[in-house]
Amino acid sequence: MLHEGVFWLSYRVRRPITAGRGVSVVVARSADGVRFETVCEIQREVFGADSFERPVLAPLPSGGWRLYVSCATPGSKHWWIEAVDAATPAELPGGRRTVVLPGDERVAVKDPVIVLDARRGGWRMWVCCHPLDVVGAEDRMWTAYATSTDGLVWTVEGEALGPTPGGWDARGARVTTVLGESPLTVLYDGRATAEDNWFERTGIAVERDGRLTPVGVGPAVVSPEGDGAFRYVSAVPLEDGRTRFYFEAARSDGSHDLMTSIG
Repeated sequence: MLHEGVFWLSYRVRRPITAGRGVSVVVARSADGVRFETVCEIQREVFGADSFERPVLAPLPSGGWRLYVSCATPGSKHWWIEAVDAATPAELPGGRRTVVLPGDERVAVKDPVIVLDARRGGWRMWVCCHPLDVVGAEDRMWTAYATSTDGLVWTVEGEALGPTPGGWDARGARVTTVLGESPLTVLYDGRATAEDNWFERTGIAVERDGRLTPVGVGPAVVSPEGDGAFRYVSAVPLEDGRTRFYFEAARSDGSHDLMTSIG
């Protein structure tokens, strides 16, 4: 995110599964969008969570900052989303917490994409949903659309983007960033099988007749290295009309890097 000339980045710190995976969320800032310095770090223990997933940082219209965090319920496949409000990013670890999407026994919710749009009168969210009805198949995913007037109380409007039967995204479709508004155009993570979990590729979807529709018959971007994973893309519009992208991409040794490019 670019706010008042400063790039802001929020990311999770991940360790191997044996060490607990998502152990914290870091908020960092940068003058150039490449070299970041840590502003604060929030530990999962504060939330009683087994793990964290992708966070979202947002400045508030009335002043102050909000961090959305995805939290794993201990001993289950369930996830919920909380918001943390504070006067400054540095104060977020001790900020005011609000559960904004609790999920339930049927659906886990995480990895939100959130846009504050004054022209539309409020907040919009695309949230990843994992159905919990089949034990061992909780990795399946689809994206729901939700709206809010304050970013805390949300109304889920329904499914925005789902898997394509028989397609490269047959196992799941997770919106990761908004590229444009006329028409609404998004990037999303997709995968064909359960074995592709954590190795998603990136596709493009465009709104048609009120629903996001995938473009093409395959992913738009894959990593040229390793397992091909290319996921969690974020698009940051720049003042000169270009866009800086942040994304997770596979390396040849099997690890994944957080990378950036300008297009």
